[in-house]
Amino acid sequence: MSDSMQFRREIRIGGVFDVIVAGGGPAGCAAAAAAARLGAKVLLIEATGMLGGMGTAGLVPAWCPFSDKEQIIYRGIAEEVFRASATPVTLPDPARLDWVPIDAEALKRVYDDLTEQAGVEVRFGVQLAAVELRDSRHVDAVITSGKDGLLAWRAAVFIDATGDGDLAAWAGAECEKAEESQPATHCFHLGNVDITAYLKGKSLHSNNPESPIYEILKSGKFPLLSDAHACQCQVAKATVGFNAGHLWKIDSSSSADVSGGLRRGRRMAAEFLRALREFVPEAFGDACLAETAPLLGIREGRRIVGEYRFTADDYIARRDFEDEIGRNAYYIDVHGSRREETGKNNPHLKFERYGKGESHGIPYRCLVPRSLDNVLASGRCISSDRAANGSLRVMPVCLVTGQAAGTAAHLIAATGTPARELDAARLRNVLRENGAWFR
Repeated sequence: MSDSMQFRREIRIGGVFDVIVAGGGPAGCAAAAAAARLGAKVLLIEATGMLGGMGTAGLVPAWCPFSDKEQIIYRGIAEEVFRASATPVTLPDPARLDWVPIDAEALKRVYDDLTEQAGVEVRFGVQLAAVELRDSRHVDAVITSGKDGLLAWRAAVFIDATGDGDLAAWAGAECEKAEESQPATHCFHLGNVDITAYLKGKSLHSNNPESPIYEILKSGKFPLLSDAHACQCQVAKATVGFNAGHLWKIDSSSSADVSGGLRRGRRMAAEFLRALREFVPEAFGDACLAETAPLLGIREGRRIVGEYRFTADDYIARRDFEDEIGRNAYYIDVHGSRREETGKNNPHLKFERYGKGESHGIPYRCLVPRSLDNVLASGRCISSDRAANGSLRVMPVCLVTGQAAGTAAHLIAATGTPARELDAARLRNVLRENGAWFR
């Protein structure tokens, strides 16, 4: 191909909105619904064919805790989604709030209903391709690629719910990124499981020193299984969902790394099945690999540099903030890189867990990229240090930061105020009126 070859690019205007949300995971769905409920015209773009991110396309088998061990603290849209997604299998006890299994098919419909009833325009199979700036601090439009070709979409405010901070980074926002990220996991479902035997058998979790996973590793028969990570739970009749195994050295901003991770993950899932058939035959002897996730489970990518950077010290201090938009009580859950896991300073041992009733505030300023005026972040890519992000990255927190970002985006679009100048007291009042909980 000649270096002088020129390509002709035609980009049509797809539409003009008050708020555009990139990414249809928990954070993006909550953000889009919150803004639309308040009257904003909202577009939500999602690269896959479903909403819900890791809880649906990612097949994460259980919700992280929704309580501080005394009461539900992730409220508003977060609680709506949690309650609506419950089925007799996943939540036989309505009082249960922590580690509740996820029925991915039911959850897909919950997010569809949430956004449709709010009046959000949703586009599936649409990939964020580029960001167009009016000036160095103001995003004018995003360009997407999909079945309609290249389209430009304009808005007053943009919300980055991509997980990896793609929109913000491509707009020139300052971002942080670990030299070697936490490992990824490719979740999967095993079907035709003898559930009675599974529930009566030894726990497979690595916290159980008698877990069969240790015998499996010791046997040396399954070289793709390199560690004892084996979270799982029943997600449907005769079906067990697995968040198990680690895929090392994957840069989530690299399509080559993610593609390789998906291939390795599918092979790993098949190897888990073979291992469990041999070592836990009473439960898994007739099991089959029902499904591997369409989406790779990424724990760590870019984090924006925001107006405030939430740190592990803030977490340890159980800090409150004048501009807090939600609370969080999830423990600092850092899956160390390969180097960290094999070294002497395992990050799992560094942080104590909260006691009953303890939580910390999440500042609005963590959602505001320091170098942009009309972009907000929600979900995994909000402003924090690496350790604190191990707590803030999970789905209940993403729903909370999503609702806050969507609410703020509506207020910013209505007033033309730069994101960093938004009246936090007004934002908090509107959030409270719509079910959010904070101090």
